[in-house]
Amino acid sequence: MFVEVAQHLSFSDAAEVLHLTKGAISYQIKTLEDDLGFKVFVRSTRGVILTNEGHQLLKATRSHFLSIETKLEELKEPRTQSLTVGMSSYFASRWLSPRLMNFMQLHPEIQLRIQPMTQLFDLDRQGVDIAIRWGNGDWNDVEVLPFQTMPAWPVGNPDIAQKVKSIGLERAFSELTLLRDHDDSTAWSDWLTAAGLPHQTRKDTLIIPDPNVRVQAVIDGQGIALNDHLISQEIDDGKLVRLSDVELSSYGYFLARPTSGCNAKSVAAFVQWLQEVQPDRGC
Repeated sequence: MFVEVAQHLSFSDAAEVLHLTKGAISYQIKTLEDDLGFKVFVRSTRGVILTNEGHQLLKATRSHFLSIETKLEELKEPRTQSLTVGMSSYFASRWLSPRLMNFMQLHPEIQLRIQPMTQLFDLDRQGVDIAIRWGNGDWNDVEVLPFQTMPAWPVGNPDIAQKVKSIGLERAFSELTLLRDHDDSTAWSDWLTAAGLPHQTRKDTLIIPDPNVRVQAVIDGQGIALNDHLISQEIDDGKLVRLSDVELSSYGYFLARPTSGCNAKSVAAFVQWLQEVQPDRGC
């Protein structure tokens, strides 16, 4: 309180800074002077003036006061850090959810927000600090960090699997609707090349951005899709069937950061946790 009054040379201004009344400030200064046994201020109609003793006291206490003030400001900084992670609801529910409590226990200081996304683009605009994106990692709109390789392969429901078995892979694929995640996806083209099959030229390709909806569409017989180990439960239950041993070995899940993103401690902590947590390696 003494330092604030000495810096402002005004009880009123010091009272405003300290959120106290002018009377309270005056009383505290009088109490201080009584305890010290000498005056530190000379009162006037225009404010206060430091006495010689007051100048000496201010000089001795100012550096310590500033040091204490700086430390108090550091301690008052919010300890909770926010982190927004974008990903598909498919990955969130099938891979992240069972592991998420471990991260929360390790980092109680981080307020984590999982943002379900079907289009993992324009991360800056969507306020996403980091995203988990499926594909081959060949993107130039984000900073890409390797995370988890999980080869993709074609699946269909049991009826479609029987059709493939009856008429052969090439003919069946030329007749079946290929389900894609977005218009400019090259995943099916990459797989057809790997399998040595002609590229699909039919116009009834179906775009279903949401992976969970895409899985259900395949179960319902709407077409075939590229999926990975995360549908192992549907495979085990007989709802889906893997249609070929050919796979996209370079595909999987990558960490994507906005190119203008900051190096927040919360992002670094999440990335480190993802890299340390036991990954699924596929089947």
